[in-house]
Amino acid sequence: MDFNVVVIAGTVAVEPEIRTFDSGATLMRLLVTVRTTEPQRRIDVIPVIQWNPNLDDLPEGPVRGRTVFVAGAVQRRFWSDDFGRLSKVEIVAHEIEFREEEARTAEEAAVTP
Repeated sequence: MDFNVVVIAGTVAVEPEIRTFDSGATLMRLLVTVRTTEPQRRIDVIPVIQWNPNLDDLPEGPVRGRTVFVAGAVQRRFWSDDFGRLSKVEIVAHEIEFREEEARTAEEAAVTP
């Protein structure tokens, strides 16, 4: 059985790009940074797209730097250009939730990395 489900939580790296096509479809693109400590410390930047997002769910003001939860599926797109055949792996989001970061107290910061 095949199963393609992805859930990530991270930080929005840049302001979302929103495009509306002649067909009326809307596409939102995000870059989400996800910090990993195992097996080694690194930061991955994950491209995320969502078709026809509910733009009312976008928070007011800047989105960059906010925590975001994304649920969706992995997709690999292919295209050709002057350099040959190219591909890109991205998450096609079914759900995106932007979170407000709550201020942590000094005690919480000392306990939570």
